[in-house]
Amino acid sequence: MKFQNCLLASDYDGTLYDDTGKIPASVMDAIKYYISEGGYFTVCTGRVLQGFHAYDSAYINAPVLLSNGACAYDYTKNQYAFRVEIGAEGIPLVRALAEKFPMLSIELYNTETICAVHMSKNTKQHFAIQNIEGVPVDDPAKSKLPWTKIMLLDALPVTDAVQAFIAEFCDDPVSIPTSGDWIEITKRGANKGTGVLRLADSLGVPHDRVFAVGDGYNDADMLRAARIGFAPRNGSREALAAADRIVRSNRDGAVAHVIEILDKMF
Repeated sequence: MKFQNCLLASDYDGTLYDDTGKIPASVMDAIKYYISEGGYFTVCTGRVLQGFHAYDSAYINAPVLLSNGACAYDYTKNQYAFRVEIGAEGIPLVRALAEKFPMLSIELYNTETICAVHMSKNTKQHFAIQNIEGVPVDDPAKSKLPWTKIMLLDALPVTDAVQAFIAEFCDDPVSIPTSGDWIEITKRGANKGTGVLRLADSLGVPHDRVFAVGDGYNDADMLRAARIGFAPRNGSREALAAADRIVRSNRDGAVAHVIEILDKMF
C-alpha cells in the first residue's frame, strides 16, 4: 500500500485521454496499479456534472473535480463533496457583459439547470457536445442560482477587452481563467489548485502527498498547488511553465509516466 494517503489528480482532455479521445491501455493499467497500492485517483476538468460522462469506478476512486475545481462530485454517494459558487452578486456582471458585448454568448451553469444569455449557434453546439439541454434566457436573473461557473463564448475578437472590463467591473466576487475564444468565470478563489487541496482535506490526504498532471492554461494553479506538478511535453506554455516535471505526451501515456515516477519515489 505504498500510495496510501496519496491523491493524484489528472486533467481530462489532452492529458488523461490521447488525441483519439481514449485512455491508452498503458495508462489504465498504471492507474489500476496505483489504486491497488492504496492511492486516490481522480479527474479534474472544466466540465460540469451534466457534461461529464466519463466517470468509471474502475479507474476513479475519489470525487471528481468539476467546473475547474469549483466543486467536487462523489459518484458513489451521488452528492457533491463541496461547491464554491457564484450567487446573486454575479447577475450585474452578466447583465453588463451582455450589454457591452452583444456578440458574446453567456452560459450560466447551475447544478440543476443550465441557461444561456444570447444563445448562439456555437452555444447550441457546445451544449450538444456535452449532452446538455440549455435554456435560453434574456436576463440572468431568470436563471437558477447559484452558478458553479459562467462561460463566455465567441469572445476571440474581444478577449482582451472583455477581460479588462471584468477586472474593472468586479471588485471581489469572481476570478477569470481564460483562453482565447473561451472565457470561464468562477468564484474568487475557486480554481483547480484550491479545488484539489479542498478535495485532499475532505479525504484526509496531507497536502505534501498531493500530485497533479495537466496540459492546459487552467491546470497551472493545480500544478503549482501540488507537491509535484507534472505536465505532458505537448502541454500548453502555461502548464509547462507551472510544472515541476515534464512527462511523456498524452499520446505516449503521460499519466502512466507520472505513476512510474511516483512508484520510484515511494
